[in-house]
Amino acid sequence: MKQSTTRPLLRRTALFGLSFPALAALLVLALTSLAAPVRAAERDKVEAFLAVTGFDVALDSIALSAGSAPKMLGLDPGLFGSEWTRLSREVFDTGQMRDMALVILVPALDEDALNHAAGFYATDLGQRLVEAENRTHMIEDDDEKQAEGLRLLERMRETVPDRAAMLERMNGAIDASGTSLRALQEIQFRFLMAASAAGVVDLHADADELRALLKQNEDALREAIRASALASAAYTYRDFSDADLTAYTEALEHPLMQEVYELLNAVQYEIMANRFEALAARMAGLRPGQDI
Repeated sequence: MKQSTTRPLLRRTALFGLSFPALAALLVLALTSLAAPVRAAERDKVEAFLAVTGFDVALDSIALSAGSAPKMLGLDPGLFGSEWTRLSREVFDTGQMRDMALVILVPALDEDALNHAAGFYATDLGQRLVEAENRTHMIEDDDEKQAEGLRLLERMRETVPDRAAMLERMNGAIDASGTSLRALQEIQFRFLMAASAAGVVDLHADADELRALLKQNEDALREAIRASALASAAYTYRDFSDADLTAYTEALEHPLMQEVYELLNAVQYEIMANRFEALAARMAGLRPGQDI
């Protein structure tokens, strides 16, 4: 699974007929006993698909974004005592997040698109790509990864500009409609509103005002997303040949692969937003300098 365009909160909503509200409604089912059971064979097939594409690890890496939550609220990450790690692990439970994804994907993932994407990622190149992407997903020190990626990218632009251009094209195939910006804004909006409702922060803005404030920073955020994506790609694919990158980019541009990515990234962002809202509610029970 091609890694998300940003990290940890610089990550894309999608089209594919599923908006954030529609996905949110499906996630309500995922979190309650009202969710209709799916046939084991269907679930097993989608689970196998997640493993072969690496999307299972991409989902797990959402947990790494929890560390950014206090900073998003303008708070010191160490403010809530030694139990912060336990709280974030409970909210961003990897098993729960995978289950939430399956509840959406089993009925929504088109079989032709699933088979097409799985067929590519099952190849030798596909599996080498997934292995590299999985390693990058689970790196906790994002600053170090970004710094190394930027260094590689700068050298690439000087010595092999065609390779740098291919990385640009690859990232364009992943976010052809520019939805990563809107997804990040939606995640931030929902988290801040939930934190305000829970009394974690005193937000001096209503919903419309907050959306307007987030929109003010669009240009800077768009450029940050682009720069982060390129640095991450330069780092992740540093050991792949130019021919490999070309083959991967062309595979990503296929219409069926585009369908898959639209849906998978929409699910990933919706789960992230859902978990940040849950985290905001749980943070209300914390007191500065105290354990839970």
